[in-house]
Amino acid sequence: MSTIYIDQTSGVDAGGRGTIDQPYQTLAYAIFSTPAGAAEGTQYQIRKGPNADYDVPTQSATKKAKKDAQGLEKKRLKAEADERDARERQEKREKRLEESKKIFLVEDPSLPTPTKSKIVRLTDHRGQRVRVCGWVHRKRDQQEIMFVVVRDGTGYLQAVFAGQTNRTYDALTLQLEAAVELTGMLKIVPEGQKAPGGHELVVDYFKVLGPAPGGDDAFTNKLNEQSDPSILADNRHLVLRGETASNVLRLRAALLSAFRATYAEHDVIEVTPPCLVQTQVEGGSTLFKLDYYGQPAYLTQSSQLYLETCLPALGDVFCVQESFRAENSHTRRHLSEYTHLEAELAFITFDDLMNHIETVICESVDKILANPATATIVKTLNPKFTAPDRPFKRMSYSDAIAWLNEHGILHEAEDAEGNAVKDADGKPVMVAHAIGDDIAEAAERQMTDIIGTPIFLYGFPAELKAFYMKKIPRKEGETGPVCTESCDLLMPGVGEIVGGSTRITDIQELLAAYEHEGIDPKPYYWFTDQRKYGTCQHGGYGLGVERFLAWMANRYTVRECSLFPRWPGRATP
Repeated sequence: MSTIYIDQTSGVDAGGRGTIDQPYQTLAYAIFSTPAGAAEGTQYQIRKGPNADYDVPTQSATKKAKKDAQGLEKKRLKAEADERDARERQEKREKRLEESKKIFLVEDPSLPTPTKSKIVRLTDHRGQRVRVCGWVHRKRDQQEIMFVVVRDGTGYLQAVFAGQTNRTYDALTLQLEAAVELTGMLKIVPEGQKAPGGHELVVDYFKVLGPAPGGDDAFTNKLNEQSDPSILADNRHLVLRGETASNVLRLRAALLSAFRATYAEHDVIEVTPPCLVQTQVEGGSTLFKLDYYGQPAYLTQSSQLYLETCLPALGDVFCVQESFRAENSHTRRHLSEYTHLEAELAFITFDDLMNHIETVICESVDKILANPATATIVKTLNPKFTAPDRPFKRMSYSDAIAWLNEHGILHEAEDAEGNAVKDADGKPVMVAHAIGDDIAEAAERQMTDIIGTPIFLYGFPAELKAFYMKKIPRKEGETGPVCTESCDLLMPGVGEIVGGSTRITDIQELLAAYEHEGIDPKPYYWFTDQRKYGTCQHGGYGLGVERFLAWMANRYTVRECSLFPRWPGRATP
């Protein structure tokens, strides 16, 4: 009679042997592992731990273990069957592959000559033979028939492979993201079935123009929904092929087109200012410095100063230009390089400026929603999006400070050098807002989300704003900081998306502003000349395209709204 040992604490099932020095862990596995013919002559000894004595299992424990052992036997049989089926499928696939190498697909010259078309234009070619090029987006193989969805950047098309087209080596080895040329009859899908565009291509001839790898290098192994953000960033060039990322970029293109159309309707002309500059706009601490043929130069923070020079020549102007900010900020709404839509307008008041910003935004959004194609993209990305109501809420800086305090929204305390103040546990000390504070991003966004509508925040203290902004004259007896005719437009979910102001028009006041900021006026001679040769009341603003897009498309971070986003530490790919 043989004896099998079970130690419920230190035993091992799969790696055990049932001996006293290598016991199993469970009685069920011990019974399962005992050969059928040896069961009658086998004794089981079980203990709860290495310090306990072995004993014969109870009758009830044995009964339960036998039932569990039957379950293990069923699993074993199923695993064997699955392995056998997999082996048979693999053998059949290998046989199909060998047979497929003997099949050579040739385009039938007796068929109608195909019309080459982009997918977006296919509706006009239903019932005709067409040729389409694109990338394999999805694939579903049903042995005798294969459904492939291809995309070409203008849309998606379902293609059906059957008969000889589905038996070729290229068809059997087709991988996602392969570039293909498909030819066949374009047919309306049968009633009750769905396909992109309401039609499908019945393929009679195709070519693989650029194969894609399978196995470990398969596209789905490079990226998936659980991929770490750093992996997604490293593979941004592949992420762009996804439906969400490409839809965001399509909406971005539509947005810029809508802005340009709106500006044209309001007689605002587009110009292209330089990116390499030798002057600062928003403060020297955020400038990217570089050597320009032996001279110091910078990547522009804003094109505003150059836009001002265009007013006497062209009237109201705007630009769509990259701006660069060397801020070591990793928030979800900051980029080191971003697309800056800026405009400068002549002969306007501060109220005119805010009205203009509101008009341009609302009319541009209306254009996007009026176009069925772009409206569908917005609905797909942000189902709850609606055009903002006019007029936008307007709130002064001082009223905003009061509102934040009334609602108990605090901010981190800072010392005289601007460093965060910590308590004994190393946590930031939170304090109420006061006039003169720069409203922090978190508090600003929290306020906007609570109010739930676009807000023009205006009248900021001069010490918080750029040197060129027009100051509001103090009334007699008025105390507190000198404020500016400046505004930030805040949107729910994002925060600030536009910053603007009217500009200093008096040459002496501008020279004093240079001196106050410690700026050498000599490199700014061309900007100062605007106050010398026909100064006028004017103002302008800058809109962050990625932030605006994040608001419309309901993206968590502006990094999703840039083709290849740049932030501190990230300049690849």
